[in-house]
Amino acid sequence: MTTIEERPPEQQPSAAVDYRPMLLPHPGRTTPVMLEEYRQAGGYQGWEKAITMAPDAVIEEVKSSGLRGRGGAGFPAGAKWGFVPKVDGPKYMVCNADESEPGAFKDREIMEIEPHMLVEGVAIGSYAIGAQDAFIYIRGEYVTAADRLDAAIAEAEQAGLVGGNVLGSGYNLTIRVFRGAGAYICGEETALLESLEGRRPMPRSRPPFPAVEGLYRRPTVVNNVETLANVPHILRNGQEWYQTIGVPPKNTGPKIFCLSGRVNRPGNYELPLGSVTFRELIEQYGGGIPNGGAVKGVLPAGASAPILTADKLDTRLDYDSVQAAGSMLGSASLIVLDETVCIVRAAARMEEFFRHESCGKCTPCREGTAWLHEVLLRLEQGRGSSADLDLLMSLSGQISGKVLCALGDFATSPVTATVRQYRDEYLEHFRLGRCPYDSWAA
Repeated sequence: MTTIEERPPEQQPSAAVDYRPMLLPHPGRTTPVMLEEYRQAGGYQGWEKAITMAPDAVIEEVKSSGLRGRGGAGFPAGAKWGFVPKVDGPKYMVCNADESEPGAFKDREIMEIEPHMLVEGVAIGSYAIGAQDAFIYIRGEYVTAADRLDAAIAEAEQAGLVGGNVLGSGYNLTIRVFRGAGAYICGEETALLESLEGRRPMPRSRPPFPAVEGLYRRPTVVNNVETLANVPHILRNGQEWYQTIGVPPKNTGPKIFCLSGRVNRPGNYELPLGSVTFRELIEQYGGGIPNGGAVKGVLPAGASAPILTADKLDTRLDYDSVQAAGSMLGSASLIVLDETVCIVRAAARMEEFFRHESCGKCTPCREGTAWLHEVLLRLEQGRGSSADLDLLMSLSGQISGKVLCALGDFATSPVTATVRQYRDEYLEHFRLGRCPYDSWAA
């Protein structure tokens, strides 16, 4: 497979010519970057600089950079750090590495290939909020990534970059890797904290928010892997440099786009926020649709965000543009659907996922996702009626906004978005009394 970097200049997408990846600087590599190699490339310079600064100055640098959380919500990272109260006693930094969104695999590549970049980001964030204990909560299936993080932390401790009296500063920091047990709900930060404390992962009522009362009921910041991987670059090069990447002031820095589904070249593509459109990412980077097919729809954030139809392909890939188009960028785990895909069946499969992954704490989600899935299965088999479409929308309204976490809202988006935007395809199932797509008609 030919990578972007191997193509001649005249075949390079414009963004690829102007930007060299910094979060994933070794495309195609399968072995981890060890400490010596990482430091030769400038690694830990941001950490060495940060630890000479006042913690508030570090927070201000990250805040001024415009870095937004890369895990889904897009909340400003520096502002999140600034919410931690100045109180005595333990504080905690938690890295959310429970990458469970369908179509998301960016954090895995960072952890497997650039583990020291994440360790450095965790260290800077911990120092900024005054935490001396940090946890990387990683999904249990990421065995290789967890092992490589353990090895990177051991290397950093031996070099005096973490542990006791870091770099002779008097600051102490312990970083631990915690392996989860494979639950999608653990991507929700309060459910993650419950699991980290040894309880069944279920979301907490808020307020209080984790910044005030998080892990062990102490002030805690929870950041995504990709978010923290950006931090060393900000500290090393400065917030003004960081703002030259992307679309300031609200969409700065690089973003890793996970491209999968019906494309010829699926994979991770790191580009400045807002530098390409859906169409450019799919056609120039992803190599287009197999067999010269056409795009039917794109899920911008795995199963969690409303599907966008083909007429939105010229939307720029940044948080605000995708939101204006009627969806959300989220973790940027783009799943492409072409004209061979049955939308009703796709909606049923996504709802099956949410039904299975519901923690069961909230009745609307626990019961509602089961009913949504049952109705969608009936419709996909051509056994429903147009009244079932109204039933789906009514059921969705009884879930969205009526549960403790966003999973309930996410669970309704495959239903409401497809019913609104592909209603004719649902009606075709009723008219034929079966799925019109041969591969699923049986």
